[in-house]
Amino acid sequence: MDKRERLEAFLERHDLDAIWFARPNSFAWFTGGNNVVDREGDAGVAAAGYDGETVTVLTDNIEADRIAAEELPDLESVDVTLEQFPWHTSSLAEAIGARVGADERVAADIDVPGLEDVDLASIRQPLTDRDRERYRELGQDTAVAVESVCGQLRSTDTEHEVASALLVSLSARDIEAPVVLVGGTERAQQYRHYTPTADELGDYALVSVTAQREGLHASCTRTVAFDPPEWLEERHKAATRVETTALAATRDVAEAGGAAADVFGAIQDAYADVGYDGEWEHHHQGGAAGFAGREWIATPDSDEPVVEPMAYAWNPTVQGAKSEDTVLVVDGELEVLTRSDDWPTASVTAIDRDLTLERPKPLVLEDED
Repeated sequence: MDKRERLEAFLERHDLDAIWFARPNSFAWFTGGNNVVDREGDAGVAAAGYDGETVTVLTDNIEADRIAAEELPDLESVDVTLEQFPWHTSSLAEAIGARVGADERVAADIDVPGLEDVDLASIRQPLTDRDRERYRELGQDTAVAVESVCGQLRSTDTEHEVASALLVSLSARDIEAPVVLVGGTERAQQYRHYTPTADELGDYALVSVTAQREGLHASCTRTVAFDPPEWLEERHKAATRVETTALAATRDVAEAGGAAADVFGAIQDAYADVGYDGEWEHHHQGGAAGFAGREWIATPDSDEPVVEPMAYAWNPTVQGAKSEDTVLVVDGELEVLTRSDDWPTASVTAIDRDLTLERPKPLVLEDED
């Protein structure tokens, strides 16, 4: 089922006449393009609407020519109506609302008076063939960008300096980074979200990113060590076993038509099995990835369906250690998207499930300083 067929079913199911996409991730999902100019707003500068037959793109006169020429790649074979309004007369939300007739039921993914709210996460799942191909390219480019920076680190680098290098490396590959976390020896052990500071890395560091291109999001974490703490290897192995178990459970639960809570139960059991019972309480464990960093985050009571083909990013942490990659689950197989084949790995076996995966090990560097 292609995206317009999904939308037609959604409109019929909810008795809607039309639906509008103005948030950057949903606009990208539908059009393949980017409607962002100001990254601080919830809405972009253009919206795409669909009424079951016609695609309409609405924007102001500043953006109309550029949007039409550059930001609608997935609509090239579709008859698109481009409408524009003077930039000084209306906001995008007001312009959407002005197009809706009094007797129409219309939904939008931003706040438009008189229109219904809609959560599009369910529509964006599962991934289409074209999305999966783009995901593969994004995943590999993300891994190369992150790992090339990690391979050059020194213990005296500050977390801020590493974060800046990551942003440059990703940007050079046309990738944005909504999340860049760098934690040196002290802060990686203190905090699960190690937002960068002026602290030096010290003996080891965790580097985590969520990268975005064409609306798709890929997350990964790498560990770099100069003088590895004696506990690092054991805790890192524990985190990788929990992650591998989560991926095995995801595959199995998807095949069985189960829910996120089923995967989360396997994660809880895995933590206990590796000797860290209850460690999951200190940080979220991840979930489905796609046109958001996480389309949903699993909890013990999650009822979100686990589907395939879909990407998943699980991110277990164990007291200063973390394991995370974005993995495509399709036809009962697991494909690690965020990999470059230039990083040391170890074979890791899931707990009580039939799966062995190559997972990244800490990269031990000789510190020139």
